Amino acid sequence: MHATPDGRPIPPLQADERATLEGWLDFHRATLALKCAGLEDRQARLAPVAPSGMTLLGLVQHLAEVERNWFQRVFAGQDVPPVHEADNPDGFTLTPDRGLGQALAGWQAEVARSRELTAGAALDATGKLSEQEAGQAGGQGVSLRWILVHMIEEYARHNGHADLLREAIDGATGA
Repeated sequence: MHATPDGRPIPPLQADERATLEGWLDFHRATLALKCAGLEDRQARLAPVAPSGMTLLGLVQHLAEVERNWFQRVFAGQDVPPVHEADNPDGFTLTPDRGLGQALAGWQAEVARSRELTAGAALDATGKLSEQEAGQAGGQGVSLRWILVHMIEEYARHNGHADLLREAIDGATGA
């Protein structure tokens, strides 16, 4: 597998659909980790892009929740609690006792669980949306293919946020 100069895996240029989707998702997961690399907890808690209160720490926590929701709850049908506090369902709220290292470890554990649950599953395998999500989406069944594409979009959007946050924190740009 080839990698960018900063170590992120380059998605395969010619591969089947599954390898392409997983390659792009892994690239975006690695991009989030890169945006957090070398930061102190204090920096990861900064919300430097006014008027937003978004932080890199909050993004990591949020994406841990997103991983759990789409792969454990929706795809695997598991009844699992939120990764973080019940009153923080989207993960963005910071708590004094959770630093960047702990949040990254929790997010990486969710990513590992996501990979475990989807390993060997067909792209047409179907998960089930909640009643509320189904009402918005127009149906309850959702394929693994759709989930993978959605996750690529979710990470890409939030990595754009992470770019702005990191540049405002310490001037680091790129990727």
